[in-house]
Amino acid sequence: MVSKILFWSGFGLAVRFWQLGIEMRPFMTKPYLYPFYCAIGASFGYYLQGVDEKQKRFLEEARERLMQKRLRRLEREGAEMGIGAAQ
Repeated sequence: MVSKILFWSGFGLAVRFWQLGIEMRPFMTKPYLYPFYCAIGASFGYYLQGVDEKQKRFLEEARERLMQKRLRRLEREGAEMGIGAAQ
């Protein structure tokens, strides 16, 4: 989790440097804004981490439901085969 937040913090800084490079302005005119851009990037990374966890949880629950459904189908087919063989 921390690695994603650190990555997006660095991405926020990179975007700021890119913005200043496009505008051809000096990098250190307002250095107090860099923590702000870091915080924006970190909050975006934190948000994406939550989205990732929700998606993984949803996929795991869907997988579990499918496995239970397949098991019930196999049990039902096995019971039908057993009844047909006994007659």
